[in-house]
Amino acid sequence: MGKENHFHLLVKPTGPICNLDCKYCYYTEKEGYYPKNHSFHMSDDVLESYIRQYIASQDTEEIIFAWQGGEPTLMGEEFFSKAIFLQKKYANGKQIKNTIQTNGTLLNDNWCKLLSDNHFLVGLSLDGPEPIHNQSRVDRGGKPTFDQVMKGLSLLKKHQVEFNVLTCVTKDSAYKPLEIYHFFKQQGIQFMQFIPIVEQEKKEKAATCSSQMEDSEKAVTHWTVEPDMYGEFLIQIFNEWVREDIGSVFVMNFEWALAAWAGIPSPVCIFAEECGRAAAMEHNGDLFSCDHFVYPEYRLGNIQDGLMKIVNQPSQAAFGKKKKDTLPNVCLNCEFQFACHGECPKNRFAVTDENEPGLNYLCTSYKKYFKHIDPYMIVIKQLLQAGLPAALVKEICLKS
Repeated sequence: MGKENHFHLLVKPTGPICNLDCKYCYYTEKEGYYPKNHSFHMSDDVLESYIRQYIASQDTEEIIFAWQGGEPTLMGEEFFSKAIFLQKKYANGKQIKNTIQTNGTLLNDNWCKLLSDNHFLVGLSLDGPEPIHNQSRVDRGGKPTFDQVMKGLSLLKKHQVEFNVLTCVTKDSAYKPLEIYHFFKQQGIQFMQFIPIVEQEKKEKAATCSSQMEDSEKAVTHWTVEPDMYGEFLIQIFNEWVREDIGSVFVMNFEWALAAWAGIPSPVCIFAEECGRAAAMEHNGDLFSCDHFVYPEYRLGNIQDGLMKIVNQPSQAAFGKKKKDTLPNVCLNCEFQFACHGECPKNRFAVTDENEPGLNYLCTSYKKYFKHIDPYMIVIKQLLQAGLPAALVKEICLKS
C-alpha cells in the first residue's frame, strides 16, 4: 500500500444528536441535513462495513478508531461492545485502539469499566471551573452541566481510564487562562488541549446551505474568541507551564508546536501543509471531506460504496491541496509558515492588508504565540536531540 492510504476517519455514530445544547456548538444543527423521521443511530450493517473496510484500508500495525458526535455515549454500551467485537473479528493481527470524545454527563461505573477494560483514550469536554464551564455548556433544558461532568471525571479517575481534557476557548474565557489552567492542575489533570471557538454567523441552517467559508463579510458570533486573544491565552499558560510544569503537564498545543520546530510532520490536520486525509463519517455511512465541512457540496459518498474509492477520489485530493495552494502572500512570506500553514481552512475567511482573501481569522494570535515560544522551542529541540530532559529549558531560557 502507498501513501494515499494514510487517512483518518472521525466517526459520528449518533450524528449530530446530543443531550447537551452548548451555545457554541457548530454541529447539532446538522440535524437539518436529514429528514425529520430519520433515525440518528448507526445501524449494525454500517458499523460492520466501516470496521471491516477501515481496518483493511490501513497499512499500519496500529489502527485508531475515533468516535465523536453529537454525543457518542448516547449509543449505549452495547453498541461499543459490538464495535469492539467486530474490531477483534477483522483485526487480522493489527493492534486496535479507540478514542472517544464525550461531554462526560452520561458516564457511570459500567461505562468506565468498559472504557478501561478496552483501553479507550477519552477526550473529556470541560471548559474550566464551574462559572466558566456553565456559561456555555448547558443541557437541553438550559441547565448547567458542570457537576455532571465532574462526576464523570471522578469516575474516569476511579477506573484508571486514560483521558485528556478538551477545552473550548471563547471570547469570554480567553481572558481567564490561568484561572482555567490552575483549576485543571488542582484536579490533577495532566493532559489538556485548548480549542479556539471561531464561528461565522450563518444566514441559513448550516446543514442545508453552502459552507461559504471564504465569505469575509459575515460577522463572527458573539462567543467567537477575539483575533488576538487566543494567542495571549496560550502565551500566559505557556509561561507558567515552562516555569513550573514542563515534563509533568502535557498541553497538546505546545506538543504540536514542538513537532513543527523539530521538523516532524504535524500530528494534527489543522497545522498540516495540506489537508484532506481526515474525513468525517456520519451515522448513516455518509462521508464528508472534513468534520468542519459537513455540507452537501462536500459529501464524498457512502461507505457502502467502497471506502478506498471514496477517500481517494480526485475531488478530495483537490480539497486537500486547496489549503496549500490558496495561501495569501503574507502567509507565504511568514517566518512561521512552517508551524502554521494557514491553520484550518474553515477559519480562513479574513483578508490581508492588501485585500487578499484566505487569511486566517486567528493570524494575529498565531504570530504572537509562535514568536513568543520560538526561543524556547529551539532550546527544547536541542535538548531532546542531545538526549537531555526538556525541563532544562528553564535553566537556559529563564535565567539567561
